[in-house]
Amino acid sequence: MSLIQINNASKGFGHNGSRTEVLKDINLTVEEGEFVVIVGYSGSGKSTLINLISGLVKPDAGEALIEGKKITEPGPDRGLVFQNYSLLPWLTVEENIALAVDEVFKEWTSEQRKAHVAKYIAMVKLTPAAHKLPKELSGGMRQRVSVARTLAMNPKVLLMDEPLSALDALTRAQLQDEISDIWMNNKTTVIWITNDPDEAILVADKVIPLLPTAPATLGEPMIIDLERPRDRRTINHDPKFKKLRTQLITTLLDAKGRTKSKTSLKLTLPDILPEDLTTVNSLQFLNRSGPKRRTAEKREEVEVAA
Repeated sequence: MSLIQINNASKGFGHNGSRTEVLKDINLTVEEGEFVVIVGYSGSGKSTLINLISGLVKPDAGEALIEGKKITEPGPDRGLVFQNYSLLPWLTVEENIALAVDEVFKEWTSEQRKAHVAKYIAMVKLTPAAHKLPKELSGGMRQRVSVARTLAMNPKVLLMDEPLSALDALTRAQLQDEISDIWMNNKTTVIWITNDPDEAILVADKVIPLLPTAPATLGEPMIIDLERPRDRRTINHDPKFKKLRTQLITTLLDAKGRTKSKTSLKLTLPDILPEDLTTVNSLQFLNRSGPKRRTAEKREEVEVAA
């Protein structure tokens, strides 16, 4: 049995004439221990898809399952890492993580919970900062706290909603490597969404494009059979990486191109004819009654994005 299964799911927002269909005919299978990345354009419905899996929203049609059971609400078996850290500013690193641990493992002793918190702080290399407040941390450190807090809940699935998009390029690269290392050591199932094809191929076992077909749907999965651990200094020169990157980008661009359509627009042109200065002298031009006018309309076919 697959860990995560989505069957023919669709989701939209709004009512009647103002309703927008976001996702349609979504089918997704994720096995235990897989590292899956879903990549697509901004605004194509990636967060809506991750929210279907987390239980924050319900599909209008179809179903989302975890271990064969329908997902109806959020739960500790699905840990969600947001792009904005979501840390409580008045709590330290240790206290932010402990808040989740205390809620999930209420039957543990305080010593067990404290040791568990310390383990995950060390995992994300933040032991020296354990007693600092979020405002005392860099953006990358805050996101490490968010990852540690989620992992400390021992979820069956780690859901990551563009977790590194707010970071600078160097910090983002460092965290990509660190999260990949954590996954290799823990093998927690990961579903990560991003709009960066390079990031997707660098961290994933399987990449699935979210096609911007309005409403969006998933494309064919791509198996990333690059050897781990992956060295970003050499991977850009790997012919296999180049081929996968080209295939993914081409798939997304082709789908984007298919969303364009033609429409007929009625363009009203200014009803002024240009003056023919070759037939008038300066005195005639100054004494003219006004510019010549002609009402003219033209229809033109233009290509617009659907």
